[in-house]
Amino acid sequence: MNAARHIARTHRAARHMVKALRYRCLSGDIAVAVDTGTLIRTGDLLERLGADDLKDGFKSWYGRHVKKAYIAANGRPPVMVWAQHRTTGKWIHVAAYSPFDLSLYIGLATYKQTAFLAQPAFFQAAYTEAA
Repeated sequence: MNAARHIARTHRAARHMVKALRYRCLSGDIAVAVDTGTLIRTGDLLERLGADDLKDGFKSWYGRHVKKAYIAANGRPPVMVWAQHRTTGKWIHVAAYSPFDLSLYIGLATYKQTAFLAQPAFFQAAYTEAA
């Protein structure tokens, strides 16, 4: 079988996949790392801190603050993963971070809606784990 026919057959199969499987395949190893807890999304951290009742708009702005801090520290954007939005069900592209990444906690402190969650104990735990 020639390469063009093989590629066409693969594309045809991909068009008929279930949407969740398509996005899972696009995310690959990053989705597996998120499932195992090696990488987390900003919403996962807020849930762990007990702030999962924040409005979606506040959560997305917190994510923007974290991404800005990450880019400032590392000079490149974080890895991205496809995830299903918890209320709308739409598939969105979100950033994934190490659970001990300092930018998660810098984002907590710099965004006024989550500043109350920024406590020195969280910063110390992140710093000692990263070092």
